[in-house]
Amino acid sequence: MKGRPVTAAQKRFHDQMASLGCIASLKDGFFDPMVSIHHIDGRTKPTAHWLVLPLSAGNHQHGTGAPGRIAVHPNKGQFEARYGKQMDLLRECIRMLLERGVDVPEAAIEAAGMKKENPATAATVLGAIQRYTEVY
Repeated sequence: MKGRPVTAAQKRFHDQMASLGCIASLKDGFFDPMVSIHHIDGRTKPTAHWLVLPLSAGNHQHGTGAPGRIAVHPNKGQFEARYGKQMDLLRECIRMLLERGVDVPEAAIEAAGMKKENPATAATVLGAIQRYTEVY
């Protein structure tokens, strides 16, 4: 498959994301641990392997997985109408990881358009997590 090679750090990030289960299924009210990593913006751009979502088969590719799921391929518009913009879902996943105390790579945070406040200035660890802000 065409694209940039995945680094060890990116593979670890993909594993971290997969630990969340399918983000679309979570939005539908249930946990689906069987996921694949969906690339939001292709596989060739410098940040491609940081811009990913954990999706179940049915939410990733049409005609796979459980019936009745809305797949991002080829139904991006329907998928985003139900679950939200993919970049917003990525930021939500990163926040979930941070709330779990996962050490999310800075490159992933930056690629998602988020900025990390200096934890030394935060009153609490949770306060530091809550102060991750979107920069766009």
